[in-house]
Amino acid sequence: MGEKNREQIEKLKEMIEDSSSIVFFGGAGVSTESGIPDFRSVDGLYHQKYDYPPETILSHTFYRNHTEEFYRFYKDKMIGFRAAPNTAHRKLAQWEKEGKLKAVITQNIDGLHQMAGSQKVLELHGSTLRNYCEGCGKFFDVEYIRQAPGIPCCDVCGGVVKPDVVLYEEGLDQQILEEAVSFIKSTEVLIVGGTSLVVYPAAGLIDCYRGHKLILVNRDPTGRDGMADLIVQGFIGEIFGEL
Repeated sequence: MGEKNREQIEKLKEMIEDSSSIVFFGGAGVSTESGIPDFRSVDGLYHQKYDYPPETILSHTFYRNHTEEFYRFYKDKMIGFRAAPNTAHRKLAQWEKEGKLKAVITQNIDGLHQMAGSQKVLELHGSTLRNYCEGCGKFFDVEYIRQAPGIPCCDVCGGVVKPDVVLYEEGLDQQILEEAVSFIKSTEVLIVGGTSLVVYPAAGLIDCYRGHKLILVNRDPTGRDGMADLIVQGFIGEIFGEL
């Protein structure tokens, strides 16, 4: 680790220790160290070969028109692995328990923040752990989807069981979005981690921040680096492990 990065980590540590009002906003990079692939990284899903691009498969239109193929991809690439929380997830849960962290706002759909012990988690894009029958509304866990042959159907009414995730072409939950905006507007420290800040409307949330302690923690530079009060570059799990 370079001397400059170590200085930045020390600054980050001081800012966290001095604050009791922190909000964390995270993306795919928070979970890659748990083995969950990032859509846009060099070895992520966007660089693998399929009959259709992942962005097409994970769209509302494709789900409706090619449901069986949607689930073939979804089971293989979205829930085809079992992951455990990493250092970043556990550190955030620790800060919440200590009364420092007020909320985690995440673009991820893996449920790892809750597995680590975080209580206040706003899932902008839903969760693979929640699945509902489109006919009667019965709840099903992720194992039901994982083990179902072909299209998962309800064992009560026979309806298709849909993951509670926001597909492309679908809107975000307005209540969750409004709550996220409220937390970001009122927090003293905003830590943005593991996200390239290119997916909207989620990426636009940092424009709601009113404070002067915007911290960006990411492996690569982002288009919003000029807004940041502190930038710490690297893998978020490794960085949070130093705090």
